[in-house]
Amino acid sequence: MHRGKGMKFVGDSRIKANHRMPNVPKDYSEYPGKTEAFWPNFLLKEWMVGAVFLIGYLLLTVAHPSPLEGPADPTRAYTPLPDWYFLFMYQLLKYSFASGPYNVIGAIVIPGLAFGALLLMPFLDKGPERRPSKRPLPTAFMLLTLAAMFYLTWESVVNHDWEAQKAMGAIVETVEFDKESEGYKIYAGSACITCHGEGLEGGAGAPSLMNTGLTADQIKDIAHNGSESGKMPPGLWTGSDEDLQKLAEFIESLKAE
Repeated sequence: MHRGKGMKFVGDSRIKANHRMPNVPKDYSEYPGKTEAFWPNFLLKEWMVGAVFLIGYLLLTVAHPSPLEGPADPTRAYTPLPDWYFLFMYQLLKYSFASGPYNVIGAIVIPGLAFGALLLMPFLDKGPERRPSKRPLPTAFMLLTLAAMFYLTWESVVNHDWEAQKAMGAIVETVEFDKESEGYKIYAGSACITCHGEGLEGGAGAPSLMNTGLTADQIKDIAHNGSESGKMPPGLWTGSDEDLQKLAEFIESLKAE
């Protein structure tokens, strides 16, 4: 039998007529702008956007490092403060209906209701509409939640004493000094040690007396007339001018080499 003569070709039902190569997306041209292949079209776009944000976050991290505070010290007063995205919860716990004996309401009940409503939202809103005007319930809930979080965060920022917070967590450069010196003995016997601490490191309401950058005359002026910030009122020094001169010279000498 010669090639091509007497040969018949039959179809094989095991091979689909619309068979296509693997990893090749379907042709979605008949649905313009409505859908696209997940791989690689959609996923590649998501990866590109994610890479841009990741690089942006890395640049922000390098340009603005995380602010570090001093090591934990149980002898110093310190008020821990949450990060900015939890300030609304921090402010909520300041109100009388959510603090004290009702702490469980502010810490568990109210956040639990909010997160529970968020989890139930897909089951409560099953409509096909995507426009906010056609979805009044979830839109109102979202706006109410955002308004409450914004208001509580704003109240927390405005009413917090940020200068005192910075002073409490400041990294203090300690300076070696002799506690047997005449200047320190005068300091230990005065009212200064009550606020500024035994090691002159300062506290919640008073700054450190090390590395102040002040001259002896400026220190004496603050002792008599108080500080410009108003945190130290005038007239607290009750000792003699001679002892104040020695104390001011002692504080002036507390400089890091």
